[in-house]
Amino acid sequence: MIFAVDIGNTNIVFGIFDKQGNLAGNCRLTTDSMRTTDEYAATIMLLLKNRGIDFDQLSGMVISSVVPPLVYTFTKLARKYFDIEPVVIGPGIKTGVPVKFENPKEIGADRIVNAAAAIKYYKAPCIVVDFGTATTFDVVNRKGEYIGGVISPGIKLSVNALHSKTAKLPEIEIEKCRKVVGNSTTSSMKSGVYFGYLSMIDGIIEKIIEEQFEGSSVKAVATGGLGSIYIGESKYIQEYEPNLTLYGLRLIYEKNSA
Repeated sequence: MIFAVDIGNTNIVFGIFDKQGNLAGNCRLTTDSMRTTDEYAATIMLLLKNRGIDFDQLSGMVISSVVPPLVYTFTKLARKYFDIEPVVIGPGIKTGVPVKFENPKEIGADRIVNAAAAIKYYKAPCIVVDFGTATTFDVVNRKGEYIGGVISPGIKLSVNALHSKTAKLPEIEIEKCRKVVGNSTTSSMKSGVYFGYLSMIDGIIEKIIEEQFEGSSVKAVATGGLGSIYIGESKYIQEYEPNLTLYGLRLIYEKNSA
């Protein structure tokens, strides 16, 4: 079994893939760079046990991270507890995605991983919209090359700022809205967040298509937990795969372990 780990700024997502390449289970933890290797190992082994997975069954591990200190933590965890030398996404790793970017070292590992998965499952050209701590748009051209993208504040980040920086606005749940005009403070805030981001998402994708693809059709794929609320509402997002990054990690692991 392959253990895939995607370390984000807010959450760490784990996925276990069986010998056939199927996602046998996944879970999510809050990112905490202060936790030790032993603390993470104890939590992970308990989660694996609860899912009926013996950690002795793990034959490989692949890690992507946008939190540098945790790369060391999880590399040490792989060696100490699983006796595995992990594949860590970074320079020198084969991804199958040519990167046409001014400084490739600046790109978050998860963005290249998402591009690799999107090319495999949805074909190039494509646009990946990842609803994480930041909402990112990653663009793959017709040649299957990663050419760049857009980074904007994430939905939860914006909602938290709205609540924490105002005296009277409450915390709200982020959810799909049916009406633009709210008749209470809470419904007005929910509408502003939902429709504001919907307009931003479609507006940015439209600009990308005009600029990079001369207005021709290109598939847009969403991932990340909050992506589901825009399926069927966005004019451009045609697919939603919440575990796109995990699938991309498995693909890259296979390229580097053959």
